[in-house]
Amino acid sequence: MPELPEVETVRRGLDKWVSGRRIATVEVLHPRAIRRHMPGAEHFAGVLAGRRVGAVMRRGKYLWLPLDDEDALVGHLGMSGQLLMQPADAPDETHLRIRFTFDDDGPQLRFVDQRTFGGLAVSEGGAVLPAELAHIALDPVDPLFVDDAFVDRLRRRRTEVKRALLDQTLISGVGNIYADEALWRARLHGARDTSQLSRPSVRRLLGHVRDVLNEAIGQGGTSFDALYVNVNGESGYFDRSLNAYGREGLPCNRCGSPMRREAFMNRSSYSCPRCQPRPRLAPR
Repeated sequence: MPELPEVETVRRGLDKWVSGRRIATVEVLHPRAIRRHMPGAEHFAGVLAGRRVGAVMRRGKYLWLPLDDEDALVGHLGMSGQLLMQPADAPDETHLRIRFTFDDDGPQLRFVDQRTFGGLAVSEGGAVLPAELAHIALDPVDPLFVDDAFVDRLRRRRTEVKRALLDQTLISGVGNIYADEALWRARLHGARDTSQLSRPSVRRLLGHVRDVLNEAIGQGGTSFDALYVNVNGESGYFDRSLNAYGREGLPCNRCGSPMRREAFMNRSSYSCPRCQPRPRLAPR
């Protein structure tokens, strides 16, 4: 699942290629791609035609394109969604779901999604912040993120620290990969009780979260396969810089101990058994 760095990379590409342009036509090629737009494909295409796109925005792992009528086009990439800029004469992608053309006859915007877990929808009055995204917390690279409030909220919770990092109502944009990377840097096991962490420890962890996300953004995100690419179809390369995620059995880059993999919420967590010892007691 794309996390904040991957979605931010796509946002920046869209902002460069789509902002300020006026949509001419919209072609919906698969109904699941707009399943969250309840009025259906015809309404989706009709309400977007003729609208000018503003500066592309993001909240956590969601994108939205503000429109000149105060509505917004909201998107989530899901597991395999891609928003690609393509010349009009480029062949259709195998899993092309939605096509946008613009009145300047420039590059098209195409939503491609192999697994169709992602999707687009129009949010009425959502140009500033779509109502559908209002429950999602700010992310730590947002200039409005308040560190002290996050520290206090996390310490009031009695849960495992990795679960807290993945809670999008507490802090958004952090997924499995970047949570493991930040916890490795902070020398914390993901099962540590948040209520037992000191304020300085939480601050250090937040700093590592922010550093990991910014470094990953700078490298275009993490691509383990061809499903995540930027708007130009290029893969990110932060996977070359990973210290924890996916490194089971490899030596820890800090102490040399073999990295371990543990089951976590139907996924996997990766950590160093020496640098990140398991807590004796799990949170109740």
